[in-house]
Amino acid sequence: MVLNVGILSNVCQRLDRVTGMKWISAYVVAGLVFGALDLLWLGKVGRPLYDARLGDLLAARPNVPAALLFYAIYLFGLTWFVLVPALESGSSGKAALGGFLFGLVAYATWNLTNLAVLKGFPASIVPIDMAWGSLATMATSALTVLLVRALPWVGTPAP
Repeated sequence: MVLNVGILSNVCQRLDRVTGMKWISAYVVAGLVFGALDLLWLGKVGRPLYDARLGDLLAARPNVPAALLFYAIYLFGLTWFVLVPALESGSSGKAALGGFLFGLVAYATWNLTNLAVLKGFPASIVPIDMAWGSLATMATSALTVLLVRALPWVGTPAP
């Protein structure tokens, strides 16, 4: 396996611009916020909707390792593409817009791919799930930037 030095250099430069603690704080706070929102949605609010529309497509029990891997990767992408730039600019509005777009792209990828290739995937779930992903990621992003900026070790108080 060949390591791309340019990508590694870019990662190191990004971590230099935002201290490691700010980066880690954003990742952890976003994980807690998004995790709580998704747990509420998937466990209570949206559960009847998914049961009714997805029926036999749903596993009896979720694949926890796969779910944890999704969250780890999703949060890394959210932190890299949305939270770090928003923290650097000091803008929770930039975080909200970036979060909305990141969620839209990610949830559209999942939903529209399923609609394209899975037999019996219900079209009625697509706009609902895409809206959920967009709005949950938007709220997570804006709240994360506000909370991280208020942390004493970050050094930039929330407005």
